[in-house]
Amino acid sequence: MKYLVGKKIGMTQIFDEEGTVTPVSVIEVEPNVVVQKKTIESDGYNAIQVAAQEVKERRLNKPEKGHFDKAGVGYRKHLSEFRTDDVESYNLGDEIKVDLFEVGEHVDVVGTSKGKGTAGIIKRHNFGRGRETHGSKFHRMPGGMGAASYPGKVWKNHRMAGKMGNERVTVQNLEIVRIDTDKNLILVKGAIPGPKKGTVRIKSTVKITK
Repeated sequence: MKYLVGKKIGMTQIFDEEGTVTPVSVIEVEPNVVVQKKTIESDGYNAIQVAAQEVKERRLNKPEKGHFDKAGVGYRKHLSEFRTDDVESYNLGDEIKVDLFEVGEHVDVVGTSKGKGTAGIIKRHNFGRGRETHGSKFHRMPGGMGAASYPGKVWKNHRMAGKMGNERVTVQNLEIVRIDTDKNLILVKGAIPGPKKGTVRIKSTVKITK
C-alpha cells in the first residue's frame, strides 16, 4: 500500500490544453520519515510507522522525544502507520516523498471534518421545518420522538440535535491530477475533508469506480 501524511492547503482550479476546468484540492506533503518497523514477530502484524511535519523539540514530551531519538530522525508532529508485507524494503530514516504516487492514480483521502458545534435537526439532519404563519408554534423543533407508553423511551440512534462535524471522514477514489515534486504538492480532483492546514492521510484506494 502507498501511504503519505500531508496538510490540506485549500482548493483551486486548473485548466487543461482544451480549456476544461477541473476543481482540485491542494495537499502539501513534506517528506515522511520512517521511524519504526513493525513485524509479526515483535508486534503481531507487519506495518511501517512514519512521521510528518517538522516540529520544535519543546513541543514534544519525553516519550515522544525518546521515540525519535531511538530512530535517529528529526522531530515530527504526526505519527501514523500503514500495513504492508514489504517491511524489509524500508529502513529507519528513509524519506517517502510525493513521487511515490503518479498522475492519474486514484487515492483515498482521510481527514477530520470541520467542527460545526452543536447543531439542530434541520442543519444536522436536513429535517423539514414547520410553517411560520397562522399561529403555528412549531418552527424548528424536532417534534415527537418517543414511542408512547411502551416502551416509554427514546429509541437508540434517533436523529436529534447534537454535535456536528469534527469526525473522521474518508473520501474514496479521488484522481491525482498533478504532482509538483519541487514544492511537495499533490493536486487531487474534487474536495477533501477538513479545514485549511488540516492534516490528511493519502493512501492507495481500496476500490475504483467508473
